[in-house]
Amino acid sequence: MSDGPTITTIAERAGVSIASVSRVLNGLPTREDTVRRVLSAADELGYVPNSVARSLKSRRTNQVAFAMADIGNPVYLTMVREIQPVLKAAGYRLVLHSTDADVAEEIDVLRSLGERYVDGLIMIPLRIGEAHLKAVEAARAPVVIIGSVPDGTRVDNVRTDSRTGVRLALEHLRSLGRRRIGFVNGPLDTVPGSARSTAYAEGIRELGLPYDENLVEIGDFYRAEGAQAVSRLLSRAPDLDAVMCANDLIALGALDVLRRAGRRVPEDVAVAGMDDIDLAAVAWPSLTSISLGSAERGRLAAELLLDRLGNGDRDPKVITVPPRLMVRASTVGEETT
Repeated sequence: MSDGPTITTIAERAGVSIASVSRVLNGLPTREDTVRRVLSAADELGYVPNSVARSLKSRRTNQVAFAMADIGNPVYLTMVREIQPVLKAAGYRLVLHSTDADVAEEIDVLRSLGERYVDGLIMIPLRIGEAHLKAVEAARAPVVIIGSVPDGTRVDNVRTDSRTGVRLALEHLRSLGRRRIGFVNGPLDTVPGSARSTAYAEGIRELGLPYDENLVEIGDFYRAEGAQAVSRLLSRAPDLDAVMCANDLIALGALDVLRRAGRRVPEDVAVAGMDDIDLAAVAWPSLTSISLGSAERGRLAAELLLDRLGNGDRDPKVITVPPRLMVRASTVGEETT
């Protein structure tokens, strides 16, 4: 039995170089006559199924990528659960990228759109800089950004209003009589970290409370790092009576630390988070949180991308999903019957 066709035999049949065959089969930019010759030879030799050949010819892959910082983050998993069925119904597969919030990796993903391995990209970067904006502008396929981008950026954008979300949480805590409200944030060089830091400082003052730097701690948007930050905050400000956390993973870490310290939640210290992930409702005590509409943002991003794929000439759209306060036991205690 003879071996199946190879890139070498395709090159011989098409009368082109092996490198040219490789470029065509990988969807890289190549002269049209070379593409036709390579695909014809591949079909004749049975190397590429007809469906793949058609995809290469049309430069359509029926795939969409979703690039996020951490594939294990519950917020992104919620988005995936909403994005995938929307795309699947339209005949697209979803490809996932976990970038670890590395700017260079995110820029590389944007630039790689020129290789046409996907037809479009949904991206949720934690940091937005000039390099991102230039790469988005030069992208060779439609892009939708989840998260805030500078006004006037020519890209479809789904965002939330986390500043209003922080204020909702602070107003709720103050209405319960809390006055020493600590704040544990993620890195300040991220979009959410910067926005939520500003919102906390403004919100505290609007409530008539003094802004105290001893009540502010910076960690990262993960449970373990959040717990470490809460421990530092608690040792520095043992008289705090509430903790506002920049996301729910930090807040879950806060519950762990307060439990070990013998501080009752919410009797001694009330705790509020942001994102309203699934774990918030089943934590002990259940976690008061600000819903930022993760599911809705994912669905809207997928719908915007599909609309862009069908109507590439329209103006960019910006959609803002409003936050909602979800009150649970970590601030008001368990209901008794």
